[in-house]
Amino acid sequence: MSSDESPNAAASERRDAVREKALQVQARQSRARLARGAAVAASVVAVVAVVAIVVTWAVSSAASKPVLSPGNVSDDGFVVTGVAGVAVSGDDVGGTGTVEGETPTPKATPKATPTPSASPTEQPVVDIRVYVDYLSTGSREFQLANVQQLSKWVTEDAATLSYYPVAMLTSKSNGTKYSLRAASAAACVATHSPEYFFAFNNTLLAQQPDVESDGYTDAELADMAIASGAAGPKVVRACIEDQDFASWAKIATERALDGLPGTDDVALTGTPMVLVNGEPYVGALNDPKEFAQFVLTVASDAYYEETPTPTPTP
Repeated sequence: MSSDESPNAAASERRDAVREKALQVQARQSRARLARGAAVAASVVAVVAVVAIVVTWAVSSAASKPVLSPGNVSDDGFVVTGVAGVAVSGDDVGGTGTVEGETPTPKATPKATPTPSASPTEQPVVDIRVYVDYLSTGSREFQLANVQQLSKWVTEDAATLSYYPVAMLTSKSNGTKYSLRAASAAACVATHSPEYFFAFNNTLLAQQPDVESDGYTDAELADMAIASGAAGPKVVRACIEDQDFASWAKIATERALDGLPGTDDVALTGTPMVLVNGEPYVGALNDPKEFAQFVLTVASDAYYEETPTPTPTP
């Protein structure tokens, strides 16, 4: 009987040994799976942590970066101090003749001669303000139609002319934010080479890209500024390519949409918006004679409002 039990006992022991080894293999595999899972989880956590750090750094850096304000700016606008670099047809700009279209210099014409006459008060200079988006086709039409007489009026000190670059069409350039970048570029030239701001402003509008196109790159905008005559090309190029005044242009646009200074609750609704002594021009953008007549009318009204009524002599 003992001889029969010995083979059975040996077989049982072998089965137990095989079972034990199988359990050991399963335990090792389970530990390996847990280790791999822990490693993957740790890697994911590390990646998420790195991304979070990078995003936090980028946001904090952007938040801490101050908004640069351009120089030579007043109420978010730039006064034209010279027309260098802009070709004017007709008589010399500094002369007494008229420019193309025979539009006259805006001088107030007396409606009636008072009796007795008093010493005339010096005629007030007309203030012309143009809110311009460099991707706006209307802004281009107005500039090309009126650049000649605007140049003449500025040169003859018959008017003060200011441009206010805004970025209302930033989303109309395939994601390149051309309006914003062009406004920033204009501010760069106005800051570092103000005498050529008018020329660069005219170039941006005369060579305006199509709406819904990429527009010019920052390097191309810098090339255009330098070709317009801007002094200090290295400084101007760095300012334009670094988009130094892009944040300012965005904020200036928001301010204009809320309301325009020096007006009776007038806010920017589209470009161009042209104000003459604070009064919006609503005539044809491409008709320089109509605009000249509007300026003459406003100048005449200003003259009579500011000229005291003469006191008769007994």
